[in-house]
Amino acid sequence: QLSCLLRMVTVHGIPQDWDNYPQDLLLFLSPSDYAGNCSQFFINVGKANEDVLPKEAPQRQQLLLEALECLGIPGTQINKTNAEVLGWLVCELDGDYIRGSGGTLLKDLSQCGSFLPEQEEAIRDVLSSGNTTFGYGFSSWTLPLIKPMVLLRPEVQPSSLIKTQK
Repeated sequence: QLSCLLRMVTVHGIPQDWDNYPQDLLLFLSPSDYAGNCSQFFINVGKANEDVLPKEAPQRQQLLLEALECLGIPGTQINKTNAEVLGWLVCELDGDYIRGSGGTLLKDLSQCGSFLPEQEEAIRDVLSSGNTTFGYGFSSWTLPLIKPMVLLRPEVQPSSLIKTQK
């Protein structure tokens, strides 16, 4: 339905006022079709309903690749600001990005409904590295720090926490 609506909206050219249309339409556009800057495009994509596109739909990966290019992210390290722009697209990042970003992405990843095995392994690696706001030991953990870990279930298993404590 959205792709049909998009065809109707763009039949006479690309509109300049995308803010007047459902944000879910942006999932079927390229950032080059958006009148604003590409960062704003991906901020709005991050607000769109991610469930419109199936979990492993090629459009998700295409949006992620375009977002990484737009943000000029070199390598596999994503900072907090870029993670905020990506929104739910952080859920599409592979294990190399999760590891390369250290603990920066853990809070953002807690919003993801599920993970691929490669992502799960990367999350466990980051947690066990101690290179997170959680640190190495349980004694420094507070409720605000633990909440994102609980949301990363089942990736955070007791065995992961024991490894992290060492």
